[in-house]
Amino acid sequence: MENTGLAQRIARILYDKKASDITVLHVAHLTVITDYMVIATGRSALHVKSLADDVDDALAMDGIALRAREGQGEGRWIVLDYGTVLVHIFHPEDRQFYHLERLWEDGQNRLPLPFLEEESRETPQA
Repeated sequence: MENTGLAQRIARILYDKKASDITVLHVAHLTVITDYMVIATGRSALHVKSLADDVDDALAMDGIALRAREGQGEGRWIVLDYGTVLVHIFHPEDRQFYHLERLWEDGQNRLPLPFLEEESRETPQA
């Protein structure tokens, strides 16, 4: 699976499992650590842990191996490392505190997520 496709697939898994505030950033020009960061928020520590498990399970079924996992114990900020894609799943308070987008977004590197665009077209604006 191509890197952009993998990042978008992870975002879709998170969306389907009711994560909120999902952001995908292309960061290859900013760091050598990874090419993409997927950032999402869970409703609670339990939800954060469940989202991480759901991503890992779905990708394992596709034959995509997880390289490393950090933060599982407390469920406040879990990082899943898939090499070219790092997944950050936050508890709402920690997401607001760390605000990773502020560090990694350059104004042009946010990937559009078609499923979010479809949802906004379907939801009438008041």
